[in-house]
Amino acid sequence: MDPVILLWIVAIALIAGGLAGLVLPVLPGAALLLGGLVMAAWIEDFQYAGAGTLAVLALLAGLIFAVDFIAGAFGAKRFGASPRAAAGAAIGALVGLFFGIAGIVLGPLAGAVIGELSARRTWSEAGRAGVGATIGLVLGAAVKFALAITMIGVYLLVRLAG
Repeated sequence: MDPVILLWIVAIALIAGGLAGLVLPVLPGAALLLGGLVMAAWIEDFQYAGAGTLAVLALLAGLIFAVDFIAGAFGAKRFGASPRAAAGAAIGALVGLFFGIAGIVLGPLAGAVIGELSARRTWSEAGRAGVGATIGLVLGAAVKFALAITMIGVYLLVRLAG
């Protein structure tokens, strides 16, 4: 097999893994996506995507990392959650991965509720915190996906325009 084709397969696999990592917390989505796009540029000797393009892609990847940390906490805090609820939502999201789509949606909710109850809050407060954390995580996933599509779009734009 031609080594260039093998390199393209690896770059595309990194990009696909990066997209999957946007919703699967066990994969570093932004890093894999950026790595795949940098590898694609490298394969073509940075002929189309140069330092400026790579800097924009790195900035967008940094924004994805920031959204990861801010989204769940923002949603939980907006609904009056304690730090335990935010931590519970993150743990619930991780455990929820093993239970399919329902687990991905309900895991953060259950984790935030349990975290809030462990902080000796009422059921009502715990429920609000769970809803807030879940809304934050869902909105965060949407923003991360939009940023990832923007990264791919920027790369394709400079590649096809060049």
